[in-house]
Amino acid sequence: MSTDLRPAPATAGTPAPAEPVERVTHGEAVGSVGSAPRGLLPVVLTATFMTSLDVFVVNVAVPSLQTGLGAGPAAVQWVIAGFGLALAVGLITAGRLGDRYGRRRVFALGLALFTLASAGCGLAPTAAALVGARVVQGLAAALMGPQVLAILRTAFSGAAQARAFAMYGLTMGVGAVFGQLIGGVLIRADLFGLDWRSCFLINLPVGLAALALVRRCLPESRAPHRPGLDPVGVLLVTAALTGLVLPLIQGRELGWPLWTRLCAAGSAVLLAVLAVHQHRTRATGSPLVDTRLFRSRAFTAGLFAQLAFWLGQASFFLVLALYLQPGRGLDALGAGLVFTAIGAGYLLTSTTAHRVAARLGRQTVALGGLLMAAGLGLLCLAGYAGGTTGSVWWLAPGLFVDGLGMGLVIAPVTSVVLAAVEPELVGSAAGVVATVQQVGGALGIALIGILHYGTGDPVAAFGHSVAALVGLELLLVGLVQLLPRADRPTG
Repeated sequence: MSTDLRPAPATAGTPAPAEPVERVTHGEAVGSVGSAPRGLLPVVLTATFMTSLDVFVVNVAVPSLQTGLGAGPAAVQWVIAGFGLALAVGLITAGRLGDRYGRRRVFALGLALFTLASAGCGLAPTAAALVGARVVQGLAAALMGPQVLAILRTAFSGAAQARAFAMYGLTMGVGAVFGQLIGGVLIRADLFGLDWRSCFLINLPVGLAALALVRRCLPESRAPHRPGLDPVGVLLVTAALTGLVLPLIQGRELGWPLWTRLCAAGSAVLLAVLAVHQHRTRATGSPLVDTRLFRSRAFTAGLFAQLAFWLGQASFFLVLALYLQPGRGLDALGAGLVFTAIGAGYLLTSTTAHRVAARLGRQTVALGGLLMAAGLGLLCLAGYAGGTTGSVWWLAPGLFVDGLGMGLVIAPVTSVVLAAVEPELVGSAAGVVATVQQVGGALGIALIGILHYGTGDPVAAFGHSVAALVGLELLLVGLVQLLPRADRPTG
């Protein structure tokens, strides 16, 4: 099967759906994956937006919740880290749960739990209660993430699938880019005196509305042969990812104590044991991560491209926020307004990325990487020129160009990885892809954080960090060339 970023025709070469699936309307099973219900995209993308938003909006709420709950530095760190750790650790297992029990069912469970946990966050009486609710939020987001990717992969085909993934990329980017602005607006508005709590409670009406539409709008799908859970694989992947992600989240703040290095070493050992276990289990049962996935050049090269992109993405948002707020003295709302320059570029290209991909194939991602490298180069120059006193709006041209590049990468690079996957492996593949996104983000923050915090001057820290990110984008461009060549356009 040819792997291509361009939408495939609805004839030979279009991946078959995982199995005939049901769409429930008034209690009757009708239709199939060939005709996706009209409300499917709004429902699953609502969940995607809430997850993306809650990764970033909490950064804006930190000063207010410190005051409101009397939270110390450790508690505040875990408000952020608890969500990210639970999300990263749970994604691969969640993909298998969807394959076995039905993706709609697991998605609905995750959405209900996420909405409930958001209420717990917004009503938390203590910092410890807030941390606990954030961990539950992360686990709920993990339940939803792989199901969204698998549903988009199985419910749509051809050009419709390309458009669906374009909307998925748009939604992720809007949540990330505008999360800080939305949080700043909510806190500034102080609706009903809720202050920072509104950043979490806003999820309640949105989540409940989406939940009410799940049964009507989402077809059910699962793997053709209902795979087992592989409890040993679940334990191994959970322990390995915890050992990998926890030091990345906590290490820099704590000065990389011995336990963080031991965790990282232990994680490498557990990942090796997991690989052996998965290979052996494939011959006798249902491995959690089927090693056949990695025989596909498109999947493996696409994963490395995903990793390179997310290494730079999460760390860039951190570096920019630190430069604008502690470095330049802007408040959350002012910094959020600067972020809109990225959003303008992102909205322009993310809505048309599937059309560009129809012509350029894999080079769409390469073009996006080059634009991001150019935008970051402009930012580096503007940061040094503006110093600590010049107008921050000199950053706008570079941010706009960076946003243009982002819009050409997020959806196409995800689409190409999943397009190469056989139907029975979609859930497992979606869990792996989502995990690489989260681990890449945590690793990027840890690595760029070392460079940024190791430089005392805020302007120099910003410039050095952004220069390093240019290198990551150029690496992305190189990795894209490892993807299989697309066929020439047929017209």
